[in-house]
Amino acid sequence: MIDIKLLRNDPQAVVGALKNRGADYKKEIDGILEFDRLRLDALQRAETKKHEQNKASKEIPKIKSSGGDTSEIMERMKSLSSEIKQLDDEIRRLDAMQNEILLVIPNIPDPSVPVGADENDNPVIRSFMEPTVFDFQPKSHWELGAELGILDPETAAKVTGARFHFYKGQGARLERAVINFFLDTHTKEGYTEVFPPFIVNRQSMTGTGQLPKFEEDAFKLEGGDYFLVPTAEVPITNMHRNEILPADRLPLSYCAYSACFRAEAGSAGRDTRGLIRQHQFNKVELVKFSRPEDAADQLEKLTADAERVLRLLELPYRVVTLCTGDMGFSSAKTYDIEVYMPSCNGYREISSCSCFTDFQARRANIRYKESINDKAQLVYTLNGSGLAVGRTVAAIIENFQNQDGSITIPKALAGYMEEESIDS
Repeated sequence: MIDIKLLRNDPQAVVGALKNRGADYKKEIDGILEFDRLRLDALQRAETKKHEQNKASKEIPKIKSSGGDTSEIMERMKSLSSEIKQLDDEIRRLDAMQNEILLVIPNIPDPSVPVGADENDNPVIRSFMEPTVFDFQPKSHWELGAELGILDPETAAKVTGARFHFYKGQGARLERAVINFFLDTHTKEGYTEVFPPFIVNRQSMTGTGQLPKFEEDAFKLEGGDYFLVPTAEVPITNMHRNEILPADRLPLSYCAYSACFRAEAGSAGRDTRGLIRQHQFNKVELVKFSRPEDAADQLEKLTADAERVLRLLELPYRVVTLCTGDMGFSSAKTYDIEVYMPSCNGYREISSCSCFTDFQARRANIRYKESINDKAQLVYTLNGSGLAVGRTVAAIIENFQNQDGSITIPKALAGYMEEESIDS
């Protein structure tokens, strides 16, 4: 969440920065500041009464030792105690109300982020390879998947529902090969592999910014306050919730495979065919914890690490900087990596690499210390897909298809699959 000190010191600057995201949060920020004013007033009154209470408690022994009557001062002490309790309750209530609003306000965009309204305003900053050109009419991955018998959404719809898939035979092996290739590549670059739980609690979802604002997009389990993970970012970031990390361990870099579950409540009608937008999909995630001054370089490195696997797979892609109106809720700066998909003759997102500054760390209380005597400071968190596995498989199927309907296996996966191609 945003630092309350920023709102106190220059609320108009914050309102202006958030307007670049395409929304006006002046009403919410005015509400936060009003609760803050009332809270500070109640805190000051509580401190005054606690001072009176301390002063009175020191008088009691003196009165007793001189044989005086303490009934009046004891009655005053009782009254002060009741008033202090009421003020403390009021402070907690105001804290909760202020926090409730703070939790639904997005992060402030980094000054380097281009101002824009939507994806049409995202500048392309680099690309790799030209779009794949065929001397025949290419097919979509869902057409090829059906013809080769490797993708079966119809049976998944019978078993579960729409936007689920069975991978079969060589399709299942290709998915598993891509996961292992990603993990092996990233661990060689210094990432520590983690295999996280696929279920997290409400505190974890709140810590990374999925809750409370986006609860409708989450799969909540009945009978408890638990959620299926929308991404491994959630359990991995929360590994260090309420911890103070030693600075000499930073940056911490993790990679993790997980299944991901998303209700996609706001995407009705989009990408209803194929592997692009599923309720359940596989992903390898990259997560970093950094000193603030190193975060910009760490974002560049994380993005390069996500790009590396696409380069090794020889898939055409481009990198765009998300404009202010297209960034995610928690992000201060995001690069999207978009892979070329022949079926739409265009590029589709396959990774988002983001720096969240201290936005998540403040929610999850993740700090670090330079030394044991130094004051603890909030870390900066970063994460990115390294990569979305289903979308990678879709890109491989479409970009490596042959005229006879077979799929050539990329050379980078030679050690992960026995087959050189997928044939009918």
